[in-house]
Amino acid sequence: MTLLDGISSRIIETPRLAVNILERTGDDPATAPEQTVVLIHGNVSSSLFWQEIMQDLPSDLRVIAIDLRGFGGSEHAPVDATRGVRDFSDDVHATLEALGIPTAHLVGWSMGGGVVMQYALDHPALSLTLQAPVSPYGFGGTRRDGTRVTDDDAGAGAGGANPDFVQRLAAKDTSDEAPTSPRSVFRSGYVAPGFTSENEDLWVESMLTTSTADANYPGDGVPSENWPGFAAGRFGVLNTMAPQYFDVSGIVDIEPKPPILWIHGTADAIVSDTSFYDLNHLGQLGIIPGWPGADAAPAQEMVSQTRDVLGAYTAAGGDVTEVLLGGVGHAPHLERPAEFRRALLSRIGYVGIPANPSPPTEAIIIRSAD
Repeated sequence: MTLLDGISSRIIETPRLAVNILERTGDDPATAPEQTVVLIHGNVSSSLFWQEIMQDLPSDLRVIAIDLRGFGGSEHAPVDATRGVRDFSDDVHATLEALGIPTAHLVGWSMGGGVVMQYALDHPALSLTLQAPVSPYGFGGTRRDGTRVTDDDAGAGAGGANPDFVQRLAAKDTSDEAPTSPRSVFRSGYVAPGFTSENEDLWVESMLTTSTADANYPGDGVPSENWPGFAAGRFGVLNTMAPQYFDVSGIVDIEPKPPILWIHGTADAIVSDTSFYDLNHLGQLGIIPGWPGADAAPAQEMVSQTRDVLGAYTAAGGDVTEVLLGGVGHAPHLERPAEFRRALLSRIGYVGIPANPSPPTEAIIIRSAD
């Protein structure tokens, strides 16, 4: 595991599984929860992706990045998708309990955004930062209002994973010889076109920590009579976000309501109203043949669904700030780290950061409470 300067790793033994975490070597374990930030990565990644922003956050904060099960250095325990992402969120809670942290500011990226929303449904959190989060209604197979398109979630879940990509993950392929190599997928999916990083090898290394065991990534699929011919199974990472198992729109009703930051980019290829990872959208474009039309297989309006749910959260008394970054892809913390840092520190109420920061270049800040 490649660690940047000032970052260390250790294994935390919990009653559920052994969990790997990253910490900063100078952080004080006695830091109050109000000054503690916990970072949760997304799918096909690990805590390694957080290292640059960990280095950049103020030294009087305690910053911890957790590897979810089946990723990074954590135990490759099986994932029961019928629990949605609760295996992951329960693991996070067990880890924080083992560390003696009763609550904290939670940051979740992509699937990790779903994990921290589920966490907030089950446990107190001081704030939530949702970076390019999965829709509160899951990934694939829902209409704008969150209702399921089919009763078996056709087109959602593990059956949509590209077999060659999975094989290359298992083979630890670091090349860019094919569009399905992890490096190529990072360049085309994780970040906006043209983004470069001196740490790209580290981001690919992080992707390659993904376990491809049967009940990890991607999981099992089942046949379906509905287009495109498969539906979500019961085990593995991708099935956790199938809408029959995953729905965190109930955050609208939680009390007390932690303040929320939603930060995302206009060029996100993964989480979008026109996602290139949504099979219904690909069918609409003619990339997958036989699409039965928008009535039977509508593209999922992922960003609009998130905006609807967070709007309802605000209407119910919550405080939501949306930061939309122009030209940014699926990883704002890599692509625009200064703006990500500023928005995060403002959201957690860090001293010295204005409560209402001026919009950064090419960004729209929408404070929903206004």
